[in-house]
Amino acid sequence: MTAKPAAAAARATVYGYPRQGPNRELKKAIEGYWKGRVDAAALRETAAELRRGTWQQLAEAGVHDVPTGDFSYYDHVLDTSVMVGAVPGRHRAAVDADALDGYFAMARGTQDVAPLEMTKWFDTNYHYLVPELGPDTVFTADSAKQVAECAEALALGHTPRPVLVGPVTYLLLAKPAPGVAADFEPLTLLDRLLPVYAEVLADLRAAGAAWVQLDEPALVQDRTPAELNAAARAYRELGGLADRPKLLVASYFGRLGEALTVLAKAPVDGLALDFTESGAGNLDDLAAAGGLPGKRLVAGVVNGRNIWINDYEKSLATLGTLLGLADRVDVSASCSLLHVPLDADAESDIDPQIARWLAFARQKTEEIVVLARGLAGGTDAIAAELAANRADLASRAGAALTRDPAVRARTAAVTDADGRRSQPYTERSAAQRAHLGLPLLPTTTIGSFPQTTELRTARADLRAGRIDEAGYEERIKDEIREVLSFQEKAGLDVLVHGEPERNDMVQYFAEQLTGYLATQHGWVQSYGTRYVRPPVLAGDISRPEPMTVRWTTYAQSLTARPVKGMLTGPVTMLAWSFVRDDQPLGDTARQVALALRDEVNDLEASGTSVIQVDEPALRETLPLRAAEHAAYLEWATESFRLATGGVRPDTQIHTHMCYAEFGDIVQAIDDLDADVISLEAARSHMQVARELAAHGYPREAGPGVYDIHSPRIPSTEEAATLLRKGLEAIPASRLWVNPDCGLKTRGWPETRASLENLVAAAREIRAELPTEAA
Repeated sequence: MTAKPAAAAARATVYGYPRQGPNRELKKAIEGYWKGRVDAAALRETAAELRRGTWQQLAEAGVHDVPTGDFSYYDHVLDTSVMVGAVPGRHRAAVDADALDGYFAMARGTQDVAPLEMTKWFDTNYHYLVPELGPDTVFTADSAKQVAECAEALALGHTPRPVLVGPVTYLLLAKPAPGVAADFEPLTLLDRLLPVYAEVLADLRAAGAAWVQLDEPALVQDRTPAELNAAARAYRELGGLADRPKLLVASYFGRLGEALTVLAKAPVDGLALDFTESGAGNLDDLAAAGGLPGKRLVAGVVNGRNIWINDYEKSLATLGTLLGLADRVDVSASCSLLHVPLDADAESDIDPQIARWLAFARQKTEEIVVLARGLAGGTDAIAAELAANRADLASRAGAALTRDPAVRARTAAVTDADGRRSQPYTERSAAQRAHLGLPLLPTTTIGSFPQTTELRTARADLRAGRIDEAGYEERIKDEIREVLSFQEKAGLDVLVHGEPERNDMVQYFAEQLTGYLATQHGWVQSYGTRYVRPPVLAGDISRPEPMTVRWTTYAQSLTARPVKGMLTGPVTMLAWSFVRDDQPLGDTARQVALALRDEVNDLEASGTSVIQVDEPALRETLPLRAAEHAAYLEWATESFRLATGGVRPDTQIHTHMCYAEFGDIVQAIDDLDADVISLEAARSHMQVARELAAHGYPREAGPGVYDIHSPRIPSTEEAATLLRKGLEAIPASRLWVNPDCGLKTRGWPETRASLENLVAAAREIRAELPTEAA
């Protein structure tokens, strides 16, 4: 049957697009600017070229209105803080002296001034800079960036749609500024903020913007009646402005629920909704609310967060249902394409059959355009594309890669006992103390040490054939010896080998497990200039042979102090990959957990007494609605215990988490049953230590005292001050001393100085403790 054409020709659009450029030109220009090799004018020109290239590509693909303002040198939430004048007092002088340098000071800090706190953007692996607000915050409009980029697009002949973080989401993402009472609610500043948004909207209208997109993803979370009333008030006020462009309020990452009715009733001109992660939720809620008569609906039917091709027939069925629920229906991805790589066609090393299953940002744009044509002209208008899509979907469903009977049989045989240690923590703890002989406040690092230019060059030389495998391994051994030597001289108690052989904490393991695919150019922004290449989890997972034992045992042979084995946990292996969407996540997690269990057991058998299984993604993968938390946390914590439950009582299991709101998952942290957990705490001033104490967390913990995401070198006294705060919540007998995260992104000079200060701080605090504390 031929689908009926839409009453109004559907248009294709996107919420946002990757910023980095085909070869990460933005990263290189910004880091060159930080090092003094690129001046501000050259940096701005690189940015302008990337924007021009993106808009041109989108327009040529058939996208009607292109997003502007979503481009950022570092983070779009930080850009919003600049737009509304919410610059922390400690950064005001730097911003006034030089806006660009002040911007980067807020993001990265300086030696004398701490940066803004950083945490995860909802349930993604993107990090944003947390706004700091208080009752004395004064907002002032600065629309220069938004207006300039809108004008750029217009001058090039495009139809721009400026994208702003919405006022409600902005305030809900904010935290009380340092020195402000912890119970201060930034949302109370809404009436003070809305006039600033009104001024920015008026400036954009004057600049020629017909539509402005206001992103409100916070409304897909559980919201109180007061928060929903604030959203209603915000859009009643902004929608009622006489001098404004048309307003498109966008939500993504899930179901809007009660907030959908609030926005549907607001005097705005359109809504953009996610119809992928919400399942049928937004569709059902929209129908129940009576649709959007007289308004534009932008339907996110192409998944903006994963890399599998769209099911055209399924999406067209959804779009067809939506036609009767709005004045016009346009087609988009479910969220900004910031969360996927740029172009799957660049992946020449992937099997051509498998490549047919993949869609990165460029391919997703093409899918959106095809669906818009199909919605506007009927299925006959895209008959060839539909046939090709059916064949590609069938190819994936029938591929041998996706099902390994041995893996599935092993997973099915897992019992509850497999996920439990043989003794409770109190007994294990005594055995570990006797076995390891560590001092009070033991010092360690999270795992990785600086990835130097020499290391990257060695990997490139190996790939290019300029050195052989033996030559490469000698370079790795040299690096491990240097890392171990430094740690011993610095006085660290539990050492690491530094991970010089690893390209990324997920990719390294994915390349050694069956079922995973690695990309060469699949870069995705994590924060600032930090980009990662998430592997593709395409099939059933197993471990053909040991992955880390060789280098860990080599490192242990160089020292009498314990060397930690370093692994990435099952939840993080999923969260930082593009995960398969053809089976439940819990099933995939168990497969990964069993592969890691084999590695943990082999490490223990080789003499490794301390094994760290990192789970930094445990919190970020938490569903945005509380009703879904229990089911997720059940399989997430079970998979960790399955990976670690087979070791002896005197083997100490560590885990690590960073840059998330840990208060939401303290019980889950407890349920992991790890012996030691290290967590980010420096930027949040030991907040997590207080949260663990409030919960009654019974095990050992290392809240970080060195913020590794800033180039600052913390002094001994600064680290000691944080340790004293940690001791207010965690007894000395259970407190570890460590950085916030791995040191891969830092340089050696700052790493040496910072770790030496960290060890000195631990020694200083040990000397202050009463004898009985030991």
